[in-house]
Amino acid sequence: MRETPEELDKLQSLLDSSLSGATAHLRSIVEGRTITAAQLTGVLTGMCTLALSTVTAKGEPRISGADGHFLHGRWHFGTARNAAKARHLAARPAASVAHMRGEDLGVFTHGTVEELNPEDAETTADWQELLAYLKDFYGDDDAFDWNREVVYYRLNPHWMTVYAPDLDKLTGR
Repeated sequence: MRETPEELDKLQSLLDSSLSGATAHLRSIVEGRTITAAQLTGVLTGMCTLALSTVTAKGEPRISGADGHFLHGRWHFGTARNAAKARHLAARPAASVAHMRGEDLGVFTHGTVEELNPEDAETTADWQELLAYLKDFYGDDDAFDWNREVVYYRLNPHWMTVYAPDLDKLTGR
């Protein structure tokens, strides 16, 4: 868990407001079967496979996979700079991601991406911290150029809900 108390409070507020503003149908599924922000950050460790949804120039939805890392209460993910999803996100930064583990966990998030390491501009203030985390996680074997070949994003969420009917199953208790 890398979240500060302030980040956990912000995430909990987002989870609460998202669920309270959800449809009656979604609330009937999720209420009583969710977890807190603190519990969520304890479950979403390491790499989590994401289903990432973007939109083409014609308004057609596209879904693809991405390695997701939940850090500081937000999803971070990357792709090759020449990937279709990178073009989609550059033109239309709204995105949705889902992380699911069978019927035990579903984390659904909508928001706007922020590019962390633009090729022709300054990186974000926290890029070096994230890059150190990524190199530690994936290894720093110079297989590719982290700044030129790969683009990383942070999804700044405006909506997020979690379905987790049995926390013990997720934590192995």
